[in-house]
Parts: sequence; C-alpha cells; structure tokens
Amino acid sequence: MKKGLVCLMSLLLTLVFVACQTSSVSDSQSQARTVEEIKESGKIVIGVFSDKKPFGYVDSNGDYQGYDVYFGNRIAKDLGVEVEYVPVEAASRVEYLVSNKVDIILANFTVTEERKEKVDFTLPYMKVALGVVSPESQLITDVEQLNGKTLIVSKGTTAETYFTENYPDVNLLKFDQYSEAYNALLDGRGDALSTDNTEVLAWALENEGFKVGIESLGNVDTIAAAVQKGNQDLLDWINHEIVELGKEDFFHAAYEETLAPVYGEAATPDNIVIESGILE
Repeated sequence: MKKGLVCLMSLLLTLVFVACQTSSVSDSQSQARTVEEIKESGKIVIGVFSDKKPFGYVDSNGDYQGYDVYFGNRIAKDLGVEVEYVPVEAASRVEYLVSNKVDIILANFTVTEERKEKVDFTLPYMKVALGVVSPESQLITDVEQLNGKTLIVSKGTTAETYFTENYPDVNLLKFDQYSEAYNALLDGRGDALSTDNTEVLAWALENEGFKVGIESLGNVDTIAAAVQKGNQDLLDWINHEIVELGKEDFFHAAYEETLAPVYGEAATPDNIVIESGILE
C-alpha cells in the first residue's frame, strides 16, 4: 500500500509540474490578435522608435513621424482602423511582440537568424548595413582604428552583436535608447558610434563636426516588419500589403516624404528602398 501511495504522490507531483510549466509558457506569451480581431477592435497597435529620426521619432507637436511611421499609417488605413503607436527600444522589440503589447513592430528591425527564432518577419521593405560615425577631427575610417577605443552602441542592435562577436578589443559603451547613445557621442564619452548606416548618415548630416567614416560594415541586411511568432494570419496580410504597395512604388514615395529631406544628395532611394519585398 505504501508503494501505491508513493506512486500516486509521484504522479500528482508530475501533473502539478506540467501544469506550472504550461502556465508559465502561457503567461510569457499572450495570444496575438488576428486581422479580423484587429478590425473589430477598430485599432492596430504598432511598436516604433520614438527617438530614431528619420525612421521613427516624435516631432515637436508630439506626433509620430518617419519612414516606419509612414508605412504604419498606410497599414492602418488599408485595414480601416485607427493606429496607436507605442514607443519601443531596440532591446525590447521582441518582448513587446511575445507579450502581445503590440500587434506589429515597425522599428528599423533588421532581419537576423537569431531573431527569426523568436518572431516572424514579413517581406523586407528596406536594406541596410552598419555604419560608424565619429568626430571629423578624429575620424574613424577603418574598423581596426577602434581597437582599444570606446564605441557607443545601443543594446539589442546588430551593431552590438557584430562588434561583440568580431572585435573583442573594441570597448563597447551601451545604452538603452538611441538618444542617450548620441548624447554620449556629443559629450565625448566615446570615440565613435555604430548603428545602421542609413541612420548614422542622417544624424551626421544634422550634426556639424561629425562624419560617417565607415559607410558600410558587415553584411547588407534587410529591414522588415515583425509579428508575434505563429501569427500567420497577420503575417500573410502584411506580406500581401507589401507586394501590392510595390505596384505603386509606395516605399519610394515614403523615401521622398521622410528620408529625402534629410539625406538630400548624400543617398539615393534605390540603395535603401525595397519594393514588393524583392531584394535586387
């Protein structure tokens, strides 16, 4: 009889453990909304940067602007709903999808194999590599010049990963927000700053005394929207949207509206924009 009780207790403990594990998984990932649920609610929630001009930022009137926001506005329009923008940081983008705080991330999100394990990416709408900006008076033109020096990066970015894996002799000064990172460069707390080349170019054009000495570093990657892992319904809708928008050169129009005023002749749209998800 004692043996039977021991077996019963063991079975009960196993069931409790499995139940706790299931509850833990359920708590960590809330169920994402379908397209129909979004339409019925009358609102789509999109995570964007609030401090990464000209891709996602808040203007002097408190309104969200930028290349990613331009796309987000069109998504909401074509869904027939209002849009609510939620500010995210680079390191929090995955968590905001997993916990269902947002329906979509449109925050200059570079597609990587590691991130694909945690979220589902749509077709791309932009291409990018890393760039390095530094003071013109001590311009960094070769990555080897950074050995033993301090490079400013934002947490959770491809720049952080790239330099951690490939250049261990570079001292990384990490920040949660892009605005904090750029302020550190302005204050002289680092020798240079690295993030997407499209973004450092825009920043250098608006900040006298700084220049992008390394215009392309690492692989040429793509930027895409992201949804919660397994949300095939919303993923398919956005992919169809991207293909259809390409027929009207939507992303070139987005470039002219949001990026051209910043870049001027320093960049060309075909080097940045991807239409219909087709990387040429």
